[in-house]
Amino acid sequence: MGYLIILGVLALIVFAAVGLYNRLVSLRNRFKNAFAQIDVQLKRRYDLIPNLVETAKGYLQHERETLQEVIAARNAAQSASTAAASNPGDPAAMHQLAQAEGSLTGVLGRLFALAEAYPDLKSNTTMNQLMEELRSTENRVAFARQAYNDAVTQYNTARETFPAVIFSGPMGFSAAELFEVESFEERDVPEVSFD
Repeated sequence: MGYLIILGVLALIVFAAVGLYNRLVSLRNRFKNAFAQIDVQLKRRYDLIPNLVETAKGYLQHERETLQEVIAARNAAQSASTAAASNPGDPAAMHQLAQAEGSLTGVLGRLFALAEAYPDLKSNTTMNQLMEELRSTENRVAFARQAYNDAVTQYNTARETFPAVIFSGPMGFSAAELFEVESFEERDVPEVSFD
């Protein structure tokens, strides 16, 4: 009889461990999927920027340095996004992406400020359409980032609560990093209005 009780307790522990493992896998896959949604929107953003720069290039002849900075920041952000997409839970990759996105947002802000000084560029239909697409994409990135951060928080909470905290480390479930904005300037969607 004592043998059956020990066997029952062991079976209960195994079933609990399997349940915890499956829950953590599910939550990890959820935050990876949420990051994939960010990645889609960032790629859309990165594809819009060269068109924006090309449209502005004809009007901003004396501002080539700013245009080059925009392209360099876009390329750095795209590279950081690719690294983060390969492992969305990696703290270093997420931090690098947040920094690269912050830099890109900063140089885009300078480009938009310069564009305000050029009436012909402000009235360019193509430029206005690109700016509206960029604004829409920025909003989508913000929503996707919130969904990702919610999924990461849920995953991290699940792996840090008892009894999962006992098993999560040895089972390979490390903490995931939030995709946080680095500064207040980055918190605002870049102003893209030419009204």
